[in-house]
Amino acid sequence: MTEPADPTGVLQRWQHSGAIWRVLARRPDQVTIGLYECTGGQEVDRFTSADPTLLHFLGNRLSSDD
Repeated sequence: MTEPADPTGVLQRWQHSGAIWRVLARRPDQVTIGLYECTGGQEVDRFTSADPTLLHFLGNRLSSDD
């Protein structure tokens, strides 16, 4: 997946549908997110973003379970 126009919205919709996201890599100015099935097993997609709104939304969380 290329970086979505609204990466925060993607994570919120993903989480509200019962699926799981995880931070795969983090730098101070960029993050890579993995999108997983509801069971948390299979990775469905991933994207990397430097969007400041997304970085603020994530804070120190490592996954949708945090």
